[in-house]
Amino acid sequence: MVPSVSILQQIGLGVLLVVVVLWAVGLVRLTRRGTYGTPTSYGRRPPRSRARLDAVPRQTGPGGPPSENVDLTPAERQAFDDLVRQLSSRS
Repeated sequence: MVPSVSILQQIGLGVLLVVVVLWAVGLVRLTRRGTYGTPTSYGRRPPRSRARLDAVPRQTGPGGPPSENVDLTPAERQAFDDLVRQLSSRS
């Protein structure tokens, strides 16, 4: 024990070290939880949120909803073409 450091300071340092270790362990667990679909050495299932994402049906192709189609008049098509040219010239 260092004579120039009080017992309260030593207790405070010990509590601070315990908090830092717990924070580091929690941070490691939190970052490992974000790796979806990677196999682990102890065979844990993927998180439920990943299973929900896999259950979402495809939005394109034969399994998806029908695509929408809008017929434009020649004037509307010309205005759309002009708008596309104007926006593409800005970039």
